[in-house]
Amino acid sequence: MSKKKHKEQVQEQPSAAQPTAESPGGLPPQDIKAPVRKMGRKEYERELRKLQIELVKLQEWIKAKGLKVVVIFEGRDAAGKGGAIKTITQCLNPRYCRVVALGIPTEREKTQWYFQRYVPHLPAAGEMVLFDRSWYNRAGVEHVMGFCTEEEYREFLRSCPEFERMLIRSGLILIKYWFSVSDEEQERRFQARLRDPTKRWKLSPMDLYARSKWVEYSKAKDAMFASTDLKQCPWYVVNADNKRRARLNCIHHLLSLIPYEDLTPEPIELPPRQPDSGYVRPPITDQTFVPEVY
Repeated sequence: MSKKKHKEQVQEQPSAAQPTAESPGGLPPQDIKAPVRKMGRKEYERELRKLQIELVKLQEWIKAKGLKVVVIFEGRDAAGKGGAIKTITQCLNPRYCRVVALGIPTEREKTQWYFQRYVPHLPAAGEMVLFDRSWYNRAGVEHVMGFCTEEEYREFLRSCPEFERMLIRSGLILIKYWFSVSDEEQERRFQARLRDPTKRWKLSPMDLYARSKWVEYSKAKDAMFASTDLKQCPWYVVNADNKRRARLNCIHHLLSLIPYEDLTPEPIELPPRQPDSGYVRPPITDQTFVPEVY
């Protein structure tokens, strides 16, 4: 799909909601408009199918043209970053689209140049890398929770713009998303995780403690935006109070940022299967099967 054609499609779809104000300096509550209606599963899956087909086309274009793409996902806990990343990568080739979610730095990594542990994960030609949290940890959780010194924090705000400009000058495409979620919706999602045994792993002690520092995180986010919302790679804010709309809007926007064309190959015909040629299978009793409980 060409960029022109994709933009036409963008204009045909109405906006679902206004940005969420998650800090004291955001929009006043009366200016925040909730989605007009709830998006049903069938409608969501129908629209998602269209966008995922376009994502496959985009990946083929990235491979063919040797592009290097980095997409950063940041935001509050339970804002929906992980779900959006899973939705994007669901139909893509993992050899060319990787997800990077680094853990706590080791003692050795703590002594390195701060950006050093992230550099090895940057893409080569033909690859797209999605960072589930990134070097912006220093501007958020490390700063708020006191895991770095004030000087280290200030140095990050000074050096991060230069680091990103250097990446862009090298030919890398850098895209940054901030998933914005309201206090009330985050609380609702936390409570849902507490009730669901399959989701409790998503609630770390750090996540729970961060709830008591909502305002501090808001101030840190505002300072981060003030220093790193660059013209070359601005922050794009995703209203994430509605997960389905947030995922669709994020994918739709991502597709609009990278001009691409449809390189889908001609239909593939499967060759005939090789004849048995006297092959005799060993007895089934020689094999160990999984019990068919269901």
